[in-house]
This record gives sequence, C-alpha cells and structure tokens, in this order.
Amino acid sequence: MSNIRKPAVAGYFYPSNPNKLSYEIETLLSICKPEINLENVTGIVSPHAGYLYSGKTAAYAYNLLKNKDINKVIIISPSHREYFPGICIFEGDGYETPLGVIEIDTVLADKLSETSRIIYKGIEGHKDEHAVEVQIPFLQKTLNQFKIVPIVMGDQGRMFIDELAVKISEFCDAKTLMVASSDLSHYYARQEADELDSIAENNINEFNFEKLQTDLELKNCEACGGGPIVVMMKAASLMNKKNAIVLNRSNSGDVSGDFSGVVGYLSAAVY
Repeated sequence: MSNIRKPAVAGYFYPSNPNKLSYEIETLLSICKPEINLENVTGIVSPHAGYLYSGKTAAYAYNLLKNKDINKVIIISPSHREYFPGICIFEGDGYETPLGVIEIDTVLADKLSETSRIIYKGIEGHKDEHAVEVQIPFLQKTLNQFKIVPIVMGDQGRMFIDELAVKISEFCDAKTLMVASSDLSHYYARQEADELDSIAENNINEFNFEKLQTDLELKNCEACGGGPIVVMMKAASLMNKKNAIVLNRSNSGDVSGDFSGVVGYLSAAVY
C-alpha cells in the first residue's frame, strides 16, 4: 500500500504511543459495558471528541462489536475543517493509526461512488479530519480482520443524505457495519444542552430518523454529525433493520467539572 493517510490527531485526541493507546482503550472497554448484548448490530453512533471526554461513551457502543463477524466498516463523518459540495470517500489504500494501518475496501468504495454524481473518491475532508480517525483505534481493538470505507460528508443536506443511504443499503451485507461519527450540542449550559440532546436521544430510541432530520433542520437539537446518523439509520431501515437503542449519553462537563458550556456525546446501536 503506497497511499496511506497518516494520523492527524494522535497525541492530541488520543495517545500517540501504541502501548498507551491500547491500554487506554482496553481500560475504557473494561469499565463501560452496556447492559444488553445485541447479536446483529448493523450500525452504531459514536462520538468523536478526545478520548478523555467522550471515550467512555464511545466504549459502550464498541463493546457490542466484540466477537462479531464483521469484515467491512463504513465510517460516515461530518467535515469540520472544510466545506465541499459532495460526499468524499478516501481514494487511498489505507488509514494509519498508532496501532497500525487499516486497508481501504476499494471494491466497496468503487461500488458506492461509481454511478453517483455527488459521491466520489478523493481526499477532500480527509486530510485533517478527526471524526473518522478517532473511531479506528476502537475498531482495531474490538474487531479482527476488517477493511474500512471512510466517508466524509461535505454537505449534509437531504439530497446528499438520501443518496448515500440508498447506496449503502444496496451494497451492505450481514458482515458490514456502519459507524456514524457525531457529537451533539456544543457550548450550551448543562440544562439547555440536556434539553437539546434529549430530543436527539428520543428520536434515535424511537428509530425516527425523519423526525431527527427535521429537528436538526429546525435547530430543535444539534449534532455535528447529524447527517451521518440519519444516513446510517435510513440505510438500516432500507435493509429492514429498524431497532435502535441509546447506550450512553454524557457531556464534557462530566470530566472537566465546568457545566457552563458543555459538548454533548451519545452512543447508540441500530440492530
């Protein structure tokens, strides 16, 4: 593999030392176990802040993946650093973390993009984006042999959401997992943040992705990766997987002790 996307936030969002990173994830997984065990997990929602803040919440979802027969993971991310009018699948050979390189499933990437005018292969949104990258070490610690399709949404409008959901549903199989990378509201006082984030939580629990999308558009709630969440849920629905459960919800104040302006986090599973 020659075209490898190097880590952009190692040493910042998570440890750059592989031994420290491995230990941190193993510790998070050991203390953050969901009360349920789901046999057939189609997708998860996982936050993408630094592990110090959102790692516990993420671990609740990743614990569900242990011992699962998953060989492909489609990671759907918002774009925090650049806007582009489309959906970009990384065109290279692999994504690297301190735990090693994970190969891109170029066959699946080609299928998702080959007949689309808005889904394409490139590097837009991937160069410094953390929301894809922070998911991969958790996958490396919970799955065995797998490849990824890293997708960054430059635009989260309905047209883009709908096309990506349909495309994914056409080419997913029982061994494919979707990961929607998203945080929730940003920098509201705890009570207001809780009110906003509970709306997103309820929509996910009720598997009501249409209402979630409308609530996001009307700003009744916030999620920087709201589009990826809706894509994942809609694609699952098209595959007749219509159950969802929120596993954990938290905010940055739980760690910092400062509740004057928090960031919300949530993990969930669709099955």
